[in-house]
Amino acid sequence: MNKTELIAHLAAKHELTKADAGRILETLLDVVVSTVKKGEAVAIPGFGSFKQHARAARTGVNPSTGDKIKIPAAKLPKFTPGAGFKAAVDPKAAARKAAKATPAAAKPAAKAAPKAAVKKAKK
Repeated sequence: MNKTELIAHLAAKHELTKADAGRILETLLDVVVSTVKKGEAVAIPGFGSFKQHARAARTGVNPSTGDKIKIPAAKLPKFTPGAGFKAAVDPKAAARKAAKATPAAAKPAAKAAPKAAVKKAKK
């Protein structure tokens, strides 16, 4: 889906004109970009969060010459999908994660000490 298709979908779903839907989408994108640019995070529960990620300066290698080059530090946008988004894209992975979390509570209690050890402790 591209931007034009998204605008058409928003317009149809919410009974808006395509121009209104386009302005709403542009406003949303502008707010996300300007907020992340300031270094703040934008979190949309169930969807994900956008934040700025700082990459440190490092030394790299030019693959054609083998020379070492300096790669400067950079600030990059980073998107982390939310649990609801991940579950919608891959329900099997979400089910596996949920199953993995529940056995910790369902584990049987530790075995009782042998009777011989209990008798020695009483003496």
